[in-house]
Amino acid sequence: MKFLSDPTRFLFFTGKGGVGKTSIACASAVQLAEAGRRVLLVSTDPASNVGQVFGQTIGNTITAVTSVPGLDALEIDPEQAAADYRERIIGPVRAFLPAREIAEMTEQLSGSCTTEIASFNEFTGLLADPTLVADYDNVLFDTAPTGHTIRLLKLPGDWTGFLDTGKGDASCLGPLSGLEKQRTLYGGAVAALADPSITRLVLVARAQASSLAELARTADELSETGIKPSNVVINGVLPDTAGAEDSLVVAIRERERSAVADMPVSLASIPRDVIELKPDNMVGLDALRSLFQGATPAPVNDSVDLREDIAPSLNEMVGELAAAGHGLIMCMGKGGVGKTTIAAAIATRLAELGHDVHLTTTDPAGHLAHTMGVGDALPNLTMSQVNPQQAVQEYRDHVMATKGRDLDDAGRALLAEDLLSPCTEEVAVFKQFSRLVNQARRTFVVMDTAPTGHTLLLMDAAGSYHREIARNMPDGAHYATPMMRLQDPDYTRILLVTLPETTPVLEAGILEDDLKRAGIHPWAWVINQSLAAATTTSPLLRHRATQESGPVDSVRERASRLAIVPLLHEEPIGPERLALLAS
Repeated sequence: MKFLSDPTRFLFFTGKGGVGKTSIACASAVQLAEAGRRVLLVSTDPASNVGQVFGQTIGNTITAVTSVPGLDALEIDPEQAAADYRERIIGPVRAFLPAREIAEMTEQLSGSCTTEIASFNEFTGLLADPTLVADYDNVLFDTAPTGHTIRLLKLPGDWTGFLDTGKGDASCLGPLSGLEKQRTLYGGAVAALADPSITRLVLVARAQASSLAELARTADELSETGIKPSNVVINGVLPDTAGAEDSLVVAIRERERSAVADMPVSLASIPRDVIELKPDNMVGLDALRSLFQGATPAPVNDSVDLREDIAPSLNEMVGELAAAGHGLIMCMGKGGVGKTTIAAAIATRLAELGHDVHLTTTDPAGHLAHTMGVGDALPNLTMSQVNPQQAVQEYRDHVMATKGRDLDDAGRALLAEDLLSPCTEEVAVFKQFSRLVNQARRTFVVMDTAPTGHTLLLMDAAGSYHREIARNMPDGAHYATPMMRLQDPDYTRILLVTLPETTPVLEAGILEDDLKRAGIHPWAWVINQSLAAATTTSPLLRHRATQESGPVDSVRERASRLAIVPLLHEEPIGPERLALLAS
């Protein structure tokens, strides 16, 4: 693999959700460690599954991977990082301040802004504090899906610029209290990220048009910050051993070849590796060792009835959703499982049934426009995206026009400075999210959410806002917060979207448990891109299909409602093809 040739100290793996970043990062870490290097594997994904891949608990402290001598791993846990960050600020003064002031400080440091700062501090420390990684030859970062990762990689520069210009004293006062002393660390992180002799940025994609298009956008956006991509890896390409006569194989192979041939110019010039699709899922050491090897023939098993016990269709589920007449429908799950596709299919079908529908996404790397295609739009279907940059500008304009209206020039200047804080983005995005939740009182709002970890941070913001409103409302007052809407099963229906594979199902299960602890109960599960529900004679695809039974059974044990969507011959792009998913 070109990207592992003469590796730099730091290697980042980023790309669209579901492209195999974790598998490639883990396999790379194993290969480097077994070559005699000391390696640290770090996950910056709030919904990390590195521990699942190695079959052991990792967590928020550096932990030895027992099966691979020389390899340690760390999963940056946003909530634990935030708790540690709060304690570092509050701990030294806890014995000297009244309980009321300690409680106020704790509340100031309990929002999503603090969570982001704390996670980012851990990340930058690994890049810029030589004492933390002195024992390692290589540090590999398995990152969150693209939108979240762009935010993370930009933060060192954003915070450095903010500190250089001075900080305000309003919305982020609590979280910012621990930032000034980090100035040197942030500067070091910026320098490390921009130095190709120290850091190698590996862009991972599938041989799919949407995946490669997002990768190109990522490359362009990061290049603007001085971070240049070093390598491209196209993962999961159908090998020649998959066969040539099967219609599904032919269709997939043609899609892949077309996507690679039409690859954006900005990617085509970057050194490229291709990794072929393997018969087995990438869980366990043996599977990881096989990832960079050539194609492995799959065992032939023609005796399996792959279409046995298929669940009701998505169309039946949409019919039940339509009966409510309005409401919020949220598609959640791991990156790359097809949340955007399922959300678009549901919205399209609801619109065809005559309902007014607003289709939106909270994913910073949203693909609604691509998924819906360029054809004629349905007259009662509208679309939007919660765009962080747009949200921030609208929020700044609103605050300056309201809170800043009666301030003098010095006060307005101080307020404008405070609004330059990177924390502003979290507040602004949440406000747009809240408006969308409220809109579902009158119409259907179908929401394609960001990958799991990013969405959980948004849920955390909703919880923080709810607690703030509840604390300040007089006794007996009527109010409705976004969190209360999300907790109302008659108002909000959450669909957990997954693939028929072990890791996406495990992650969706963890997400379900997290939501339930917040009083939010998922309405249904959707298993997408099922080979068992499709028709194929390819030994490779049939072997992968037989592996779906375990994950599907796990979902059946959890789900009160379930739909299984087959892998289609053609990518579901545009209303006509989307309609096939919900038929």
